[in-house]
Formats: sequence, structure tokens, C-alpha cells
Amino acid sequence: MFAIAFLFYFQLSLIEIYYVIFIVFIASIIRGFNGFGFSAICISGFSFILPAIEIVPIILALEVVISIFMVPYIWNKIDWRFVFKILLGIIIGSPIGLYLLKYLNPQTTHLSVCLLVIFFSILLMKGFSNQKINNNYGKFFTGIISGTLNGLTTLGGMPVALFLLITSIQPAVIRGSLAALFFLTDIYAFVLSFFSGIVDMTTIYRVIPLIIILPLGVFIGDKFFVKSKEETYRKVVFYFLIIISIIGVLRIISNF
Repeated sequence: MFAIAFLFYFQLSLIEIYYVIFIVFIASIIRGFNGFGFSAICISGFSFILPAIEIVPIILALEVVISIFMVPYIWNKIDWRFVFKILLGIIIGSPIGLYLLKYLNPQTTHLSVCLLVIFFSILLMKGFSNQKINNNYGKFFTGIISGTLNGLTTLGGMPVALFLLITSIQPAVIRGSLAALFFLTDIYAFVLSFFSGIVDMTTIYRVIPLIIILPLGVFIGDKFFVKSKEETYRKVVFYFLIIISIIGVLRIISNF
């Protein structure tokens, strides 16, 4: 049944179908552990077999569903004040990103984001931190950047993750707040995309066969998180950001 659905909507080979399932499964484990990163993994994986114009709507739909599956694991660890301050900026930034999507080169934008993420991740790994930016203005500005990038490249989670890692917030709160934030922003971006025509019913049909994979991946990711120490969590997030950004840079350069 799943294979037939994929063949009809994706027009992929059987091997490519299993490849998509594998990518989504790994991405859901990462999301369950980090609280973010699902989009980054899927973009890197899907880009080898799907055109860029099809990737964004599929990932937006999957992000909404996986955020729902995250709720039981993070509900008691959410900093709602942080979430809503970031959300205010994202609400402003998301339409900007969707508008720019029609005019900017997605590959060039993606490349710029990846290079900046690598730079700031290395900077943070060297011990840089700045509690002064952990204020209302810093959160609002981060939200605008995140919303714009989410609408333009679906990589809106990276600037928020970097912002949280600069501060001394506990990993459980970081993960919980990120997951809650993306649950709200993904719904917002999905609605905007639906009414703008970027997401349609074909997108929904393509996503349905993949939904069954998501809860298992989130469950496994959560188990890894519970067993990890604070230092381990931060290192994993840093390395994840750097590796996924390097992969993105190499993939984009190879397409130029």
C-alpha cells in the first residue's frame, strides 16, 4: 500500500522509496533527541531524488505531524515565555521568507545559512557565550530571522538553536521549548503555504504514508536524550549543526 502510494505520487523507484523512508526515520530520531533538525536532515536527503520545489511543502507537512508526536515528551519542560517572544518575531518573518522564495535563489540562500551556522557553531564550541542577548529584543530579532529562513529554506530551527546554546538554559528546556515553538510555527507556515498554493492536497497524500514512521523515531530519540548528560547534549547539537551544514555546502557547490 505504502509503496503504491509513493510510486503514484512521487514517481520514484522502489529503492528510492525505501531511501525516503530511511531518511525520514533518521530525521525523526534526531528530532526526538535535539528538539529540531528534522527539516535539515530531510532537505539534505531528499535533494538527491526530488526537485527543490517539491521538498519544502512535503517537509512542512511532516514537521506539523512530528511536532504533535513530540508533545508528550516535552510538555513539562517548555519555557512558554521564551516560546511566545520568539514566536512574535517568527510571525513577522515567515511571510517575508515565503515572499522571498519566489525571487531569491534557494541554493544561494541555503549556502549562506550553512556557512553562517558552521561559523557560529565553531565559535560556541570554543566557549563563546553571551547572556546579554538573552532579552526581549534578542529573542524577537532571532524570531524574525528564524521565520524568514523557515519560509525561505525550512531551516528556521538553526538560528533559534544557536541562540539557546549561547545561553545557559538547561538541555531539557532547550529541547522542550524548541519542539513547542516549531509545533506552533510549523502550523502557521503550513497554513500560509496552503493558502499561497505552495502546499496542496497532493502534498498531503505524499505525506500520509510516512506518518507511521515518525512516532517510532521520536520515541528512540527521546530514549537517547534521557540517557545523555548536559555536556553530551550540547556537543551532539553542535556537531549536528556543523555536519549537516557542511553536507549542505558540499551538495550546493556540486550543483553549481
